[in-house]
Amino acid sequence: MLQAFLNLPRVYKRLVSVVSDVVLLTFSFWAAFALRLENQQWLPNTDQMMVGALTVGVSIIFFVRLGLYRAIIRYMSDKAFVTISIGVGASALTLIALAYLLQIFVPRSVPVIYAALAFIFVSGTRMGVRMLVGRPSQRNKEPVAIVGAGETGIHLAEALRQGTQFQPVMFVSYRKANHRTLIHGLPVYGIDHIEKAVRKHRVKRLLLALDPNTQLDRKQLLRELEPLAVPVQTVPSMAELVSGQARINDIRDLEIEDLLGRDPVSPDSAVVASSLFEKSVLVTGAGGSIGSELCRQILRHRPARLVLFEQSEFSLYAIERELQSINSIEGLAVEIHAVLGSVMQRRRCAAVMKAFGIHTVYHAAAYKHVPLVEHNVIEGVQNNTFGTWHVAEAAIETGVERFVLISTDKAVRPTNIMGASKRLAELVLQGLAERQTGTRFTMVRFGNVLGSSGSVVPLFRDQIRDGGPVTVTHPDIIRYFMTIPEASQLVLQAGSMGQGGEVFVLDMGEPVKIVDLARKMIHLMGLSERTEERVDGDIEIRFTGLRPGEKLYEELLIGDDPQGTSHPRIMMAREASMPWDDVESLLKKLSLASQNFDCGRIAELIREAPTGYAPNGDVADLVWCHSNELVQSADSDSGVRRLGA
Repeated sequence: MLQAFLNLPRVYKRLVSVVSDVVLLTFSFWAAFALRLENQQWLPNTDQMMVGALTVGVSIIFFVRLGLYRAIIRYMSDKAFVTISIGVGASALTLIALAYLLQIFVPRSVPVIYAALAFIFVSGTRMGVRMLVGRPSQRNKEPVAIVGAGETGIHLAEALRQGTQFQPVMFVSYRKANHRTLIHGLPVYGIDHIEKAVRKHRVKRLLLALDPNTQLDRKQLLRELEPLAVPVQTVPSMAELVSGQARINDIRDLEIEDLLGRDPVSPDSAVVASSLFEKSVLVTGAGGSIGSELCRQILRHRPARLVLFEQSEFSLYAIERELQSINSIEGLAVEIHAVLGSVMQRRRCAAVMKAFGIHTVYHAAAYKHVPLVEHNVIEGVQNNTFGTWHVAEAAIETGVERFVLISTDKAVRPTNIMGASKRLAELVLQGLAERQTGTRFTMVRFGNVLGSSGSVVPLFRDQIRDGGPVTVTHPDIIRYFMTIPEASQLVLQAGSMGQGGEVFVLDMGEPVKIVDLARKMIHLMGLSERTEERVDGDIEIRFTGLRPGEKLYEELLIGDDPQGTSHPRIMMAREASMPWDDVESLLKKLSLASQNFDCGRIAELIREAPTGYAPNGDVADLVWCHSNELVQSADSDSGVRRLGA
């Protein structure tokens, strides 16, 4: 019967609600007289019944005007009960007013009793229906614990109760004042008792809902949650909720910042703003991981115009659409121009910079995937080294004031072509900085960026969801990590500080052991590692061996005597450079070797330059190696034929 009512069209549901309220109010009116007069008079007289009928009719009008019948019973909130209270109060006052105006005797206590009974019946029936409707769905929900009993946690609990997937069963709070209390009917436990509480309430998932101003060591918190073997997830940040990008009950995997386990570095916004406000800025590689985040942050500093330079049509389309949306919603009034082009085309770069009157160039376009560049040597050198040279020369030609290169820690004593090609790009800009003074060239070097294309975090997450194995190249491999927004902010900061030819190095914090990161992700997704000692584990970690050009650890400095800067997390490296004449001679030799498709000669030239290039294997270019194999095979066949002759 209840299900039949729920399946009725909305108009009929409202009609049923109105009829039931008429019956309940009429019964409340009669019961008020019966309770007041007891054995003297069980039923109101005719005049009193007329007053009662008028009161009920006016009360229904009050309920309609107050919007009571627009409220969906299963989603009724506290506001609905306030509405019922107002409606019932108005109904009792109507009873008093009608009795007085019509000169009909109504005992003074009857309106009070009537109001109390009417509230109990009208609100009680709705509460009962809501409980009956909600009870079956609550049984089918997954029990979850909410870590954080502040505003964010409470809002999350309310949202989850209205949903169909999760049922909050407990809070976990660091505040001792909340321990052993009830919040919204849910028990609150301290972090010290979480293991026992998780077992008691059969919690299947832990949801982090920490308030943004919470002073909490997230790294320590995750360390305490990791042994529970329960999936740990999080809810959107307050900024995302306010901007409308997400809802409070949009549950998702842990943020990369949580896995990183340290507080992000904040830039000096005033210094950055002064170098970008009302300027004309160009970003190469604008559709990439770093380039797109640079564009987002530059946009909010309100340059006069922002030019997006990208060779990938889809990436350019996606970032332009996103930036135009931000520009419109936040009322930034920045000119945004999307330009297709390659950094290898110097004339195209110069034409774009001249057309838009560019003041500052952020050069993020590069091939960054170590094994891919190792297998495509000439393309890597052409794009990373010669592409940087062409864009830099175009900047000098068009009078660009500032040029910032996004470099990498792999440029320090590189063992791979990718790192060596970026070190060559640094040498090119250092040489150009000595050759002229019109354009200030600055290089910013940092480590791996979590969440970028090719990052280990999404790779590990996909492997864990697929049931494993999680592949790690070596048990001892370590890397420095930084989030994309953090790296981009510090790039803007360092770029605004440069005076010409400096190599800035970002303080990446403590290095992270990759295998430890993999284990943490396995545990925080509620699974266990499968080992020889624990054969019943869920996910195996498999070591695949170092890839071509890969190092066990990365460095950020070649020299050992970095200089400090005005920002505590940005250092300036003191490193060897080359005079421009030597750089130009090297570029000519590299160009000739590229034209001759001689990858061996390219590797030799890079070793001879002051790059510190020390490969840990032979040249691995796929086409070059395959061509050599064919040549050797042909020579061998010729020798066999000669012997046969």
